[in-house]
Amino acid sequence: MEQLSDRLARLPESETIAMAQRSRELREQGKDIINLSLGEPDFPSPPHVKEAAIKAVQDNFSHYTPVPGIPELREAIVAKLKRDNNLEYQPSEIVVSTGGKQSLSNAIYALVNEGDEVIIPSPYWVSYPAMAQLAGGKSVFVYAGIDQDFKITPDQLDEAITPKTKVLLINSPSNPTGSVYSLAELKALAAVLEKHPHVFIISDEIYEYINYDEPQHSLAEFPSLKDRVIIVNGVSKGFAMTGWRIGYMAAPAWIASACSRLQGQYTSGTSGISQKAALAAIEGPMDYTNDMVEAFRRRRELVVKLANDIPGLKVNNPAGAFYLFPNVSAFFGKSYEGKTIENANDLSFYLLEHAYVATVSGTAFGNKNCIRFSYATSDELLKEAMRRIKEALAALK
Repeated sequence: MEQLSDRLARLPESETIAMAQRSRELREQGKDIINLSLGEPDFPSPPHVKEAAIKAVQDNFSHYTPVPGIPELREAIVAKLKRDNNLEYQPSEIVVSTGGKQSLSNAIYALVNEGDEVIIPSPYWVSYPAMAQLAGGKSVFVYAGIDQDFKITPDQLDEAITPKTKVLLINSPSNPTGSVYSLAELKALAAVLEKHPHVFIISDEIYEYINYDEPQHSLAEFPSLKDRVIIVNGVSKGFAMTGWRIGYMAAPAWIASACSRLQGQYTSGTSGISQKAALAAIEGPMDYTNDMVEAFRRRRELVVKLANDIPGLKVNNPAGAFYLFPNVSAFFGKSYEGKTIENANDLSFYLLEHAYVATVSGTAFGNKNCIRFSYATSDELLKEAMRRIKEALAALK
């Protein structure tokens, strides 16, 4: 007899599972599927990172590590925050975790009580609402469409804040939209948050380095907010190190201490070998990252150009990350072989079945009018994928 906890029973299943399963089935049938659903760089980790990990193995650096991270990595993160962000932190304010997802979870579980409200700008990364739910919080979604570049306004934020608000969860550069908040936009949001000292800010900056048009900025830059901001970052995106599972937070010492205590009860310190690799990434040269970002910039320009050539797609120009999030609502109500496209889910499955291109429905990210393309793949595959998509969409009547 199944007796799962009520907590798990209430947790929604991933909306991407069915798409992934159908993609596998088609591949097994010999279909040439082009995957534009991946949320990770298609580059290998930098050579000096791999060398550092190999040396850690050879040096037998294979024992338990301190819960908040090895001292030299925490010190390197402090130096990085000063070097890249002009932010002052102490090692006691840094906690290294098993991926950015754990850092986010730690912060939410440490702050959110039953019934607290968590403001989540929509579109959002798929796991944010589930994390808030597991903590007993209530997600409050603030919707921003393509016409406002998927970024919320100060008035929207002000209207969403109530006495029950505990956390604002902001992601810039954004997954799934690629949108980036400018310094002026953050300043306007900060002016609202200054009026509400009971609200904490979790700033997910995992795509920091994949930023094309201007330097990265953070709400932690504003002195009036810094003691309420938890920065979450890691090495997965900017250094092509997704599988190494290293994320970190920078937070006021009392929050960092609480998160370390929490982490000590369910994972303790993360892999020492991965931490040594992350140390090499953070302290090492940025040439590899810069070359990768230039490749993503070229691909962005290619995909935006090709998408703009497809009648019916409404496209913005993403300023960061490696995603395009076009509005596809112009195709709703159209049909192919007697099957009508009712929503973004239908369109994603239609493109998989008829163009053999895997995308992700915007429904998974809180927007039913869009689908997500990842351009973390080769130029040749991107050109072929967009050709197939254009042809398939033209066949809808």
